[in-house]
Amino acid sequence: MKSHLTSPILVASDVAADANLVRKLLGSEFEQVHVSTNADSFVQDFEARKPEVLVLAFNTLQKAEQYYLGLYRLSKLVHVTPHHTVILCEKDDLRRVYELCRKKYFDDYVLFWPLTHDAPRLPMAVHHGLRQLATSAGSTPSVADFAVQARRIAELEGRLAQYAAHGAKHVDAASRSLRQVGDGIGAALDSFSQRVSDGELAAMIELRDPGAFQQEFARLKKEKIDPQLQSAAEAVKPVGQWAGALRDDLAPQLESIRALRQLADQIRPLVLIVDDDEFQQRLLAKTLQGLKLDPIFAGSGSEAMGLLRKQRPNLVLMDIDLPDIDGVEVTRWIKSIDEFKQTPVVMITGHSEKRKVIDSLKAGAADFIVKPIDQSTFMAKVHKLLPDRLGD
Repeated sequence: MKSHLTSPILVASDVAADANLVRKLLGSEFEQVHVSTNADSFVQDFEARKPEVLVLAFNTLQKAEQYYLGLYRLSKLVHVTPHHTVILCEKDDLRRVYELCRKKYFDDYVLFWPLTHDAPRLPMAVHHGLRQLATSAGSTPSVADFAVQARRIAELEGRLAQYAAHGAKHVDAASRSLRQVGDGIGAALDSFSQRVSDGELAAMIELRDPGAFQQEFARLKKEKIDPQLQSAAEAVKPVGQWAGALRDDLAPQLESIRALRQLADQIRPLVLIVDDDEFQQRLLAKTLQGLKLDPIFAGSGSEAMGLLRKQRPNLVLMDIDLPDIDGVEVTRWIKSIDEFKQTPVVMITGHSEKRKVIDSLKAGAADFIVKPIDQSTFMAKVHKLLPDRLGD
């Protein structure tokens, strides 16, 4: 198992002296501490070092946000490189940094500027970050992924019942057909015997003792033909008995499947609502209540990008007119990530220009809704995009 002390750490700052100060502080405990101070090579430095912990040592919160947003917009590796972010801040930024970490845009923060007496606080934050990464290492299916599979398994009970019912019908039909065939053959033989006895076929058959002929014919029918027909009918019965026994044998498993379905129904799909208007956020969330979906919110494109580092929504509702990054560009970025290629994105806007629609669809959007939102249309689109998640 790799020691945390050898894990790569990258300190990013636009002030070389600050970056080197942090590197010196961490260097006493960690072997691989690197700095990135040239704005032109921020992305290249990150992709070359692939840090497990990224320390943002900028002297303003705005610079740290711009740096991290730039990484997500320009780097092809940042979203597939598991890393823990620690932002160094000053007292006046504490509330804002707390909100960003609570929303999972950053992972942790340290009150660092001006340099405090609690120097071990930063190395401790790095240790915590590395432990969290080690705990969550590996690509594991989410609870929601298991819920989808559980719902699909639960559908097997209904299909089994359908197949059993169809099978029983076919068995009954086969049994009836055999009985009808037997009756038909018996009637045909009786008719033939009677015609011979009555002399209707005298030109072809010379019959000296009609009574003996009928007796012999009846014996042939009883001893040779009827047993064959009865044997065929008996051969069908085990099929029907097997179908009934199968249902009985599978009863415990079917009960487990029903319990699994009940558990799956408790896992509510996650919907990311990206809109800078809090009223619109609440309106969309209220509309989704009837579908048993859990909403999470982002007020900007950069905030949405940060959330997607930690969350895996089943659906994204994306406003086009965001304050920092155009919603179409955010959608294009989302669709560039393998993990989210199958995640549907629905564009929501107050405009209906053809150009906007075309750009959204080219970016990978699954659908487009124009404000004011018609609730029935909106609900139908969500059902269409999340059939497995909603258990339809």
